Amino acid sequence: MRTATVTRKTAETEISVTIDLDGTGRYDNQTGVGFFDHMLDQLARHSLIDMEIRAKGDLHIDDHHTVEDTGIALGRALAQALGDKTGIRRYGSCLLPMDDALVRAALDLSGRPYLVWNVDLPTPKIGTFDTELVREFFTAFSTNGGITLHVDRLHGFNSHHIAEAAFKAVARALREAVETDPRKADAVPSTKGAL
Repeated sequence: MRTATVTRKTAETEISVTIDLDGTGRYDNQTGVGFFDHMLDQLARHSLIDMEIRAKGDLHIDDHHTVEDTGIALGRALAQALGDKTGIRRYGSCLLPMDDALVRAALDLSGRPYLVWNVDLPTPKIGTFDTELVREFFTAFSTNGGITLHVDRLHGFNSHHIAEAAFKAVARALREAVETDPRKADAVPSTKGAL
C-alpha cells in the first residue's frame, strides 16, 4: 500500500494529511481557506491520489501559514508514500488548457527539490485569496516532496483560470510520475540505483 499520514503541529498551524497514491482521486479537504480547498480538490481529482486534509491555522492573521504548512505536510506525505520509489515512472508532464489559460508542468520525483516558477498571476487576489500563495504552496510541496518541478504559464489573463490550470497540470504530471511502470516495476528508475 502506497499510503501515508503526516501530521504537523506548530504554534501557527495544525495539519493532518492522509494520501493514497493508488486511489481514484477521492478528496475531503478542509483548510478553512475556500479557494485553496478548491485547488487541493483539483490536485487530488486529477492526480487520482486520494487525499484527506485537515488544517487549522491562524487565519485571523492571514492564509499564508495554513497554505505553506499544508504544502509542507503534503510533500512529506508524498515522499513517505513513495518509499524507495521502486517501479515508479518518475517523470511526468502536462500541457493543460483552461479557457484563456494554458499552463505547462513537468516534474521529476528525483529527491532533489527544485522549483522553476514562471507563472504570473495578473491580480493580487482571487476573491479573498492572496495569489502569491499559489507559489508558496508549490515551493513548500516541491521542497518537502523532493520534487524537481517546472511550471510555466504560456497564456492566460484570468487569475482563477491560471491558478487552477497550474494545480491541474501539476496533478496530471504527478499522476503520470507516481504510476507503476509495467515494464520496470521491480527497479528504481535511475542508473544510480537509488533516488
